Amino acid sequence: MSDRATILVVDDAPDNLLLVNDLLEPHYEVKLANSGKTALRILAGTPQPSLILLDVVMPAMDGYQVCREIKANPATAAIPVIFLTARHETTDEQQGFREGAVDYISKPINPDTLLSRVNTHVALRRASALLADQNKHLEYLVAERTTELVAMQEATILAMASLAETRDNETGNHIRRTQNYVAALAMQLKAHPRFSAELTDANIHLLFKSAPLHDIGKVGIPDHILLKPGKLTPEEFEIMKLHTVYGRDAILSVEAYLGQKTTFLHYAREIAYSHQEKFDGSGYPEGLVGDAIPASARLMAVADVYDALISKRVYKPAFTHDEAVTLIKNGRGSHFDPDVVDAMLAIEERFKEIAQQYRDTDSA
Repeated sequence: MSDRATILVVDDAPDNLLLVNDLLEPHYEVKLANSGKTALRILAGTPQPSLILLDVVMPAMDGYQVCREIKANPATAAIPVIFLTARHETTDEQQGFREGAVDYISKPINPDTLLSRVNTHVALRRASALLADQNKHLEYLVAERTTELVAMQEATILAMASLAETRDNETGNHIRRTQNYVAALAMQLKAHPRFSAELTDANIHLLFKSAPLHDIGKVGIPDHILLKPGKLTPEEFEIMKLHTVYGRDAILSVEAYLGQKTTFLHYAREIAYSHQEKFDGSGYPEGLVGDAIPASARLMAVADVYDALISKRVYKPAFTHDEAVTLIKNGRGSHFDPDVVDAMLAIEERFKEIAQQYRDTDSA
């Protein structure tokens, strides 16, 4: 199969077609059309030409009209057009360029000039096609590498979060459940006036990814406190509270290492540090009140407490869904943001589905 470029020559004058054909045929595959309609019919087939030489003055459809149709069709718009015409006025040439032509050659034809310009535009066309192919390949490689990096990032996050959870006699399923609760709450609240500015689709995705790190600071709590089956003493509870600080500081150290802040780590830091805050200011570590608590942490507070209630622990049995919902309703406006509680109540069936989908293997 020939690798020579194909040139489509369009002219209603047979002598002109033969002249251009004889000039180009030693170097290119040449297709001839004696009207605009014939040219468009040829262009509808395959393979498409690399370049079109188009007369202006033709019956039925003049060259300008043909060029407009070529450029209006996405399948042919990229094919370069050179007008080849006896019209010499500057306004004619200007109109040709306005219609989308890449060049304008006047008749009578100078063979050297025509061949030189055809060679130039065919080379440009090939270079453009090669560049487009390279860009597509690069886009594919970038997308593939990005997918790999995202998968590695998510796997690392889950591994780090699971390390903290397993020290607390919890399971990786707790991570899955809470991140899905947070995402469900965020989707429910995304149109709410208090939350709409922050809960964009992109940010909800980042909240979902960062939620597993909410208890990463537990790795810094001594076992005799973290794993104690009974009630903590006031002194022990003060140490337990530090898991929020440890989590925040760990994420800050990652940001310092990267030398930049990211929205993902911003949310991870907010959730790790503030998810134990209470809406009425009675939480920790700072005793923040109301909207002073980051929205991400207010979402996590409901998600985390709900999951703790329905999960079996060494110090308590698992509560039913209805019992957990009742306790969270009782904390509306004190422990929890009222709007977040209302959002949970609106989608409590979704909470039950998530709890069932990611239930612990030893659950009843």
